[in-house]
Amino acid sequence: MNLTLWIAAGLLAVVALSGGISKAFVPKEKLAALHGGGWTADAGAGFVRTLGVLELLAAAGLILPAALDIAPALVPVTALCWVLLMIGAMITHGRRGEFAFVALNLVYLAVAAFIAWGRFGPWPFTG
Repeated sequence: MNLTLWIAAGLLAVVALSGGISKAFVPKEKLAALHGGGWTADAGAGFVRTLGVLELLAAAGLILPAALDIAPALVPVTALCWVLLMIGAMITHGRRGEFAFVALNLVYLAVAAFIAWGRFGPWPFTG
């Protein structure tokens, strides 16, 4: 199960990294033109960039604390924060009628909840 949790964290970190890079470094006008990026037209550039930075931090927080053995308890905390971020994303996409993205965010939420459950519960990094 430890390997499964590592794989889940790695996959979610890739999702967070790609989303974070695009939101932090791509102008919001370009994001708004992309499929699923229409919500950025209604948001401020600073807000979009902040979400990008949070996603970059999440990518790091899902892997680095455990890999470096420096405060590995931050991994499930990061996963819980990702759950909250995905709830916000689901609400945003739901209000816009983008239900395919709501479903995708629900999958990401489930993966993050699995990581939090596993690392807070039966398979913590410290024992």
